[in-house]
Amino acid sequence: MKMTFRWYGEGDRIPLDYIRQIPNMYSVVTAVYDVPVGEVWSNESILALKHAAESHGLKMEVIESVPVHEDIKLGLPTRDKYIDAYIENIRRLGRAGVKCICYNFMPVFDWTRTQLDKVAADGSNSLVYYADQLAKMDPLNGELSLPGWDSSYRKEDLKHLFEQYKAVDDEKLFENLGYFLSRIIPVAEECDVRMAIHPDDPPWGIFGLPRIITSEKNIDRFLKLVDSPYNGLTLCTGSLGADRNTDVAALVRKYAAMGRIHFMHIRNIRLVEGGFEETAHDQNCGSLDIIGIIEALSDCDYDGYVRPDHGRMIWGETGKPGYGLFDRALGASYINGVWETFRRMKEKK
Repeated sequence: MKMTFRWYGEGDRIPLDYIRQIPNMYSVVTAVYDVPVGEVWSNESILALKHAAESHGLKMEVIESVPVHEDIKLGLPTRDKYIDAYIENIRRLGRAGVKCICYNFMPVFDWTRTQLDKVAADGSNSLVYYADQLAKMDPLNGELSLPGWDSSYRKEDLKHLFEQYKAVDDEKLFENLGYFLSRIIPVAEECDVRMAIHPDDPPWGIFGLPRIITSEKNIDRFLKLVDSPYNGLTLCTGSLGADRNTDVAALVRKYAAMGRIHFMHIRNIRLVEGGFEETAHDQNCGSLDIIGIIEALSDCDYDGYVRPDHGRMIWGETGKPGYGLFDRALGASYINGVWETFRRMKEKK
């Protein structure tokens, strides 16, 4: 298992000097953030990130993410030019030593929460999703702005996108994803870069838009679209675990044994009526079997990348919601401790 930490580049308020002090930290997870979706990243920008990481004793082997242009998801005639640019980014990142690219295929909106600072009983605050709050949101009024959403869309752009997606149901989205994969996976194989799709977060449709990477059945279908070891998963425990019917530990064991998990996002959530609340990573703080998830990875001798996913804001820290230093560092240490315990037990058998 290779421990990683999300880093938003030189503008991140959390410096690399702090990240490298987290025990067992191997690589940053980063991206080029100042290039519009669908364009090619410059070699200079890519290598600047790599140099910054390596100068602090860290690798830069995971990119999260190279965003997928909406024209690709919509299956428009213009998609090929954007896929060509995506392919060039894979090639450039591969030459720079990147081994894994995380991406998603969620229409319009990335991960969605309805409140960014829900205060818990212990005084910490975190991201939450409540269905009743979502029902009061209007994504087309131009006022919503949440982490994970592309803030470059104007109100008029969003209205046009929503109109276009009226012609795209789950089946059509799967078809468009298959076309995309048929183009990029052969290049990923050539460049030795593993593509790792992130599940939809939350794993159900929002605002009438389709979502397809939501369940075991759909993940199985996804993996068969292009049956290659380079076509794999970013298995996010908090995303898939938001569905009460999903046994996340069982999914981890299944897909890790298949060699199709390239990246793990590990976080805990507390399931509540109509939604969920993000919690500390500790097993006892939420509803997910975090220990069972890590045990499954150990049993399968997982050697891919892991990062502590969203953290709470604790000890008075402020900053990008979900991406403070303190709680994610605690999460990394918790994951490391559980992992090392299972590895030691396995060695003694």
